[in-house]
Amino acid sequence: MLILRLPVPLLAAALSLAAVAPPAQAEIRILSSPGGPVGPFVELFEQVRRSGERVVIDGPCLSACTLVLSFVPRHRICVTPRAVLGFHAARSLDPWGRLREEPEASRIVLSAYPPPVRRWIQKRGGLTSRTLLLRGRELAAMYPRCR
Repeated sequence: MLILRLPVPLLAAALSLAAVAPPAQAEIRILSSPGGPVGPFVELFEQVRRSGERVVIDGPCLSACTLVLSFVPRHRICVTPRAVLGFHAARSLDPWGRLREEPEASRIVLSAYPPPVRRWIQKRGGLTSRTLLLRGRELAAMYPRCR
């Protein structure tokens, strides 16, 4: 079992462990991820999708971490009662270190989420600078509880 507890520098180790773990017995357990740059998450979740591993969301999975929903098939994701997904608009740093919203990137990310998640986000005003938290019964209605 690979436990994904980020800060982002641990992603390199996670990628190498995921590459050697046998798919039939392996799972990725997300205990706490604040997100971070999108690129490493895309690489990790593409590899997880190819590996056949199951993903257990067992704590906060925020920002770029939620891209797991776009890469790993729903039947290979489960959630625990501690699972929380946090969504917000895509952002980047400008040359002066200020955060800028990226509307086109936000549209792309939103369109990549599964339809139930996309509808949930849209009902709450879409991806904005405010973080939307999906958890509890609403999340359990979209993804199976882990056994």
